[in-house]
Amino acid sequence: MKKFLLTLTLLLFTLPADAKSSVTLAELSGTVGVQMEEFVRDTIRQSELNGDSLIIFQLDTPGGLVEAMRGIVQSILSSQVPVAVWIPPGGRAASAGAFIVQSAHIAAMSPGTNIGAAHPVTGGGENIPEGDMNKKVMNDLKAQMRSVVQLRGRNVDTAELMITESISLTADEALREGAIDIIAGDINSLIKAVSGRRVTNGSQSLRIILDGEITVSRVSMSFTEQIIQFVSSPEIAYLLLSGGMMAIFFEVITPGGFILGTTGGVMLLLGAIGLKMLPFNWAGVILVIAGIILMCADLIAGASGVLMLLGIPVMCLGGVFLFRAPGGELLQISMTFIAGIAIALGICFGLMAYFIVKGLRRKVSTGRQGMIGLTVEIISDVGANVTGQVKCRGEIWRAKSETEETIPVGHEGTVKAIDGMTLIISAKE
Repeated sequence: MKKFLLTLTLLLFTLPADAKSSVTLAELSGTVGVQMEEFVRDTIRQSELNGDSLIIFQLDTPGGLVEAMRGIVQSILSSQVPVAVWIPPGGRAASAGAFIVQSAHIAAMSPGTNIGAAHPVTGGGENIPEGDMNKKVMNDLKAQMRSVVQLRGRNVDTAELMITESISLTADEALREGAIDIIAGDINSLIKAVSGRRVTNGSQSLRIILDGEITVSRVSMSFTEQIIQFVSSPEIAYLLLSGGMMAIFFEVITPGGFILGTTGGVMLLLGAIGLKMLPFNWAGVILVIAGIILMCADLIAGASGVLMLLGIPVMCLGGVFLFRAPGGELLQISMTFIAGIAIALGICFGLMAYFIVKGLRRKVSTGRQGMIGLTVEIISDVGANVTGQVKCRGEIWRAKSETEETIPVGHEGTVKAIDGMTLIISAKE
């Protein structure tokens, strides 16, 4: 009887009451950088405190910084909560993103997405020149990839080809080659496919249990973090820097307002924040400034257009060299986008320069200087030594003749200059 009661008690305590599972869903998009690294670390730490059953990182990235990628990978590997990295519809995990996907306990993709192209490049998109530096970077990244892929039991050869041959795989190809674990078109399908899977977490093997009521908590970066993440994109940082310098230049040559100056100052500040988050090269910054100076010189010289046409390619070249620095080997930059920004800014600069020059050259039409060239009616004789009276714009003015010739009443004259309150006129032909 005692054994029966003991068995019944144990069964009552081991039966789940209302089984609940909590899942954290966090979006990772844009350049893999310092801000994304901090966000991943904080999300995992909070999820561990909450006792979540699973963390899902929704990843869409063109690549990023090597050190930031390492930090994210380290956070995922040391997580006490199983981590799934999922590429959502329309997304990609290129370059540094491929390492992040491979480090996850569960690697998942949506149909129509791609992963790979993790070959290290310079900031301008070219291969790293052959030599000791090339071997060092390649061997380092291959070792990093092998370590996480072997730990997760995926295809090492395919993962290495992403680095050495820069291959990019579709979701179906990645699943067939053993580079990912699951294909799921949405979060619900992903959760259903993950539930019950056994993964290795540290030195122990555990099963992901997602039973009963499943609560999905979405977390995202704060507004400040989103701004930093946005400006840390190489293309956006380049746009803010070059656009900000142009705006400040226009404010200098057309003083009196504050909109252009304020806008340019804010753009430069945000661009500087972006540069701080990225490995940049001072040679690129100097080239961007040189391109803008050439266009400004064209405006000062009379807007002939020659220096402006030279300044645009110099700005493009600055964008190419701007992020060519150690640490950016997995940072993919769109040269088309950089060139487009330079051309668009050049066109805007040209249009603004045209209107400014046109305004500066326009004949003054108001005030006393605006009276020069106007026609006046002679009311009393006007001579060089005889001060007469004339009517101009409905007003009576004193006037003298520009020459020795006396202009009689009833004739018309033209204002040539103003001497105090006296108009200097000549007979109208």
